[in-house]
Amino acid sequence: MKRAGPLALALACAAAFAASPAAARDRPPGRAGAGTANPSALVAAEIAFARAAREKGQWTAFREFAADGAVMFTPKPVLARAWLKDRANPATALQWQPDTVWMSCDGTLGVTRGAWQRPDGTTGWFTTVWQRQAKGRGKGGYLWLLDQGDSAAAPTAPDDMLHASVGECPARGSRTGPPPGDETVEDGGPPQPPGKTGGGTSRDGTLGWQWSIADNGARLFTVTLRKGGFMVEVLRTQVAAAPAG
Repeated sequence: MKRAGPLALALACAAAFAASPAAARDRPPGRAGAGTANPSALVAAEIAFARAAREKGQWTAFREFAADGAVMFTPKPVLARAWLKDRANPATALQWQPDTVWMSCDGTLGVTRGAWQRPDGTTGWFTTVWQRQAKGRGKGGYLWLLDQGDSAAAPTAPDDMLHASVGECPARGSRTGPPPGDETVEDGGPPQPPGKTGGGTSRDGTLGWQWSIADNGARLFTVTLRKGGFMVEVLRTQVAAAPAG
C-alpha cells in the first residue's frame, strides 16, 4: 500500500537505517540508558523484516527476526522459532506497514502497530513487541518477542502520520523495572512453552506489555507506558475466539 506525506518521509528516513535485512539487528550495540529511546530504529526493524519476507520468504523472515522465546498465535500460543522451523513459505509473502510506535525511555523495549495485506486481498492489523538484544544473535539490534493480530472486515484506513510515543524517563537513581542485567528475554535455560498468559517490562520499567487467553480462546493484549509518573494503558486489542469446529 503506497503512502504519501509525513509517513512516507518517516519511512524513507528509517529505510536508510535498514539498507539490508541485517541492518536492524546488527547495528553497534551502544549502551541502553535513560533518554536513549530511538523509535525510528523500530521502524527500520519493521522495514528490514518486511524486506526479508519478500526476498527470503515469509516464514523464513519471521524465524530470522524472532528472539529466542518469541511467541506467536496459531491461534493458540506457540514458541515461534520451533513452530516456524522447516515451515514452507507461502508463494507470496504478506505485506505490512507500521503506523504507531511505543518505546521505553531506555530503548530496550518497544511495540509497533500497523496494517497487513495478503495477496488474496485479505487485510488486517498487527502488533509486534520488539526487544533490544544485549548479546548473542542480533546483538545491538531488535528482535521480536511477540507477534499477534487479526483480520479486518475492511482495509485499515491509511494514516498520513507515523505516531511515536516514548515513556517518561524515571528520576535519576530510581528504577521501577527489573534489576540491571541482560536485556534479552531469557537468560536461564531454554525457552518454556507458553501458557495462557505472558508479558514483560522494559529494564527501566517505563513500558510494559501483557497478553492473556480466555477459556474460550479469545485473546487480550495490552501495552502500558509511563506518563506523568504513572503507568497508563496506551493500547488494548482483543481477538475473538476462533469459531468452533
